[in-house]
Amino acid sequence: QVQLVESGGGLVQAGGSLRLSCAASGRTFSTYNRGWFRQAPGKEREFVAAIAWSTPRTNYADSVKGRFTISRDNAKNTVYLQMNSLKPEDTAVYYCAAGKAFGGDPRMYDAWGRGTQVTVSS
Repeated sequence: QVQLVESGGGLVQAGGSLRLSCAASGRTFSTYNRGWFRQAPGKEREFVAAIAWSTPRTNYADSVKGRFTISRDNAKNTVYLQMNSLKPEDTAVYYCAAGKAFGGDPRMYDAWGRGTQVTVSS
């Protein structure tokens, strides 16, 4: 059974940083593109960042460009999201996902983690 497990969430003050990790177990996702999404209370799930499995290609939502960095370690089957200069509006549950396609549409992804809470206080 495939599992994606996020970690690294927590409470941080505005302007602070957090690093999220997403580890895959079971069937290998080393050849899958990976993405991060988030969902705030009362809002739809939105795209945050994506990274291709075999190239340095990345994509970011405009709201996080210049503040967040997505990276991956295929040997560890893990993807990371470094979040700097956090703002209260970044507060959400953050989900990682894996899929064959690359992009910001959640329908492109085949597997999802359960999410990790990120709370940014003002």
